[in-house]
Amino acid sequence: MMNKNMTNEIWVFGDLRHERLFRFSLNVLAKARALSRRINGKAVMVFLCAPDDGVRSNNDPGSVSLKSAFEDSFAGGADRVCVLENDQFSVPLCDVYAEALAGVVKQHAPLLVLIALTDFGREMASRAARICDAGLMADCVDLRIAEERIVGLCPAWGGEIMAEITYVDGHGTGFATVHPQIQTPRIQTNGEVVPDEDRAKGEVERIPVQTDPDVNRSKLLSRSLEPPEHRKLEEAEIVVVGGAGLGNMEGFGLVRELAVAVGGEVAGTRPPVLLHWVDEDRLIGQTGKAVRPNLLFSIGISGAIQYTAGISESKTIVAINRDANAPIFQVADLGVVVDAKTFLPLLIARAKQVVMRKLADVLSDTQAVAGEAGSFGAKIQKIRESREWNVEQLAKATGQTPEFMTLVESDEMSPPVSFLLRLAGALGVDPGTFLRKEEQTAIRDQRAQAFIKRTKSYSYETLTPGAEESHLRAFMVTIESHHAHKPVEYRHEGEEFIYVMEGDLEFVLGGKPHVLKKGESIHFNSDIPHKLKSLSNEPTRCLVMLYTV
Repeated sequence: MMNKNMTNEIWVFGDLRHERLFRFSLNVLAKARALSRRINGKAVMVFLCAPDDGVRSNNDPGSVSLKSAFEDSFAGGADRVCVLENDQFSVPLCDVYAEALAGVVKQHAPLLVLIALTDFGREMASRAARICDAGLMADCVDLRIAEERIVGLCPAWGGEIMAEITYVDGHGTGFATVHPQIQTPRIQTNGEVVPDEDRAKGEVERIPVQTDPDVNRSKLLSRSLEPPEHRKLEEAEIVVVGGAGLGNMEGFGLVRELAVAVGGEVAGTRPPVLLHWVDEDRLIGQTGKAVRPNLLFSIGISGAIQYTAGISESKTIVAINRDANAPIFQVADLGVVVDAKTFLPLLIARAKQVVMRKLADVLSDTQAVAGEAGSFGAKIQKIRESREWNVEQLAKATGQTPEFMTLVESDEMSPPVSFLLRLAGALGVDPGTFLRKEEQTAIRDQRAQAFIKRTKSYSYETLTPGAEESHLRAFMVTIESHHAHKPVEYRHEGEEFIYVMEGDLEFVLGGKPHVLKKGESIHFNSDIPHKLKSLSNEPTRCLVMLYTV
């Protein structure tokens, strides 16, 4: 039963270190408001700040200003905002925050103190609860009030079961760390919180607090923003989650391949984490992270409540499992009953084809705006980043120069359709599965026109007459003494082999010169810029074999 000496207020710690963490606090506030209405109580947001920290635009990129924090708190349902002030609060430290919060809690005796489940929040809550000799319910995925008791739903036995926990009869203030996505405030399309009952203002109470100067505290050595790649999972629009049903690490590798194909982020359930198929910071569920992507693939996962609690906010859930009775199908928007290791290679191949088809459409769209998210360059950059390639690696994979790829990604250059063929090869996609017939015909016509141009050139003699549309052709190239080879206008995509029959040849490939004597040869990517020059007093004759894609 609740202690009659407690107030009916439910406090929420407001984390101002970063706007992402503050959103977690607003989520917890939404739950606090719902609980407080059950007991005719009040929801209170509590901030810890230095007295002169009213703007908080100083040295912390991403930190939240007090002014905007007040507005969002009242809009999110806070009845009151309490600001604890002390000079030491300019640098967030768990031990300092916990001591100050515990002191004010003892004086004001709120019914409950809720703190979002982060590393900082977990340590702060445990310290403050110990100072207050109070009970702490850890890792709550839900809270409710039943028979005048506060009941927390918490994972136990490594997440195998869900336990209902409460405080002892007559307890004082209770502490609880709760899942950051325990409840979400109403959000407008622009990302702002919808005001609760049009509330934009409320009571703000500032409380100066003291800390013990004689306490030997921890010392801050350094701090920095979390790397962006660590935040990708929670902010991703597409998430691919793999479970124990994939069997082994090789099976889980298909999850990674699908994530790369669709431009999503990889995640896993507890078994893959324990087996080291995926890093622990990629764990989804009650004891891990909660995600809310536009599209989520759940693969080889039965769908226990511990897991589904972390994906419930996803807009569209696609479940793949061979057990037709798996609980995951009760929450999925689309279910596929099939063995994942048999189905995934087909899905991955199809996903790659769709990506390439969309690229071809954008490349041919004259209305596409350079620099926008849907532009050709932006899509190429997204493909590159999803594979964790740098520009040099993508250039090498497609037989281009880094400068060429930089121009393409910045939409300063529109590459030929044949560039898609090289990209398809790098991604392992058969061009015939995504190029339309008219596009394939255009490429064949381009090849035929190039053949005619070459055979009409003074320096070319075709050794394969009538091979306009053939992938493999042969030429005899003659270069006048001490003259450079007259280049043909058409640049072809493919591989080329040059064998020197007579004379000496200077061959410059990608800016690097080579000298080939009679009987020597060289094999190269024909799309790399190259030049030929005779170094002999007599004409130089070369056999050229060309294979175009």
